[in-house]
Amino acid sequence: MVFGSLAPSEPPSAGRGIEYYVQQTKIARVERMRKGFGACHIYASSASNVKMSIDGLEEKLARCRQSVEEVDLKLRREKLSSEGRKSLERERNLLMTKADNYEKELSTLRKENRKNAALAVAVGLLIALIYACWMM
Repeated sequence: MVFGSLAPSEPPSAGRGIEYYVQQTKIARVERMRKGFGACHIYASSASNVKMSIDGLEEKLARCRQSVEEVDLKLRREKLSSEGRKSLERERNLLMTKADNYEKELSTLRKENRKNAALAVAVGLLIALIYACWMM
């Protein structure tokens, strides 16, 4: 049987009854649907990877911001030598740069996540449209 064909490879006149032909047509439809859902499974795993990346980056960003707050607190409360203050300010600037990079990467991943969601909706609508046309 060729993928994408609407009917089994044997016509009903090949010595088998019409019931056999109808049964084989239904089986062919189910096989095509399973192959289509396999592609959706691949998409779903990709989308979940993006979501896991977003979650991981949000945790890193939260830890980074917490570290910045701790450094700020040390700068305000403790009496430090000029060398110690400069070191903490460099650390703070490094952490702020890191946080900015995390935010940029998060915005990129969220944009990709929105694209994936739009693609999922489009694929779902396409499947529904094909199914509706097929059942007419």
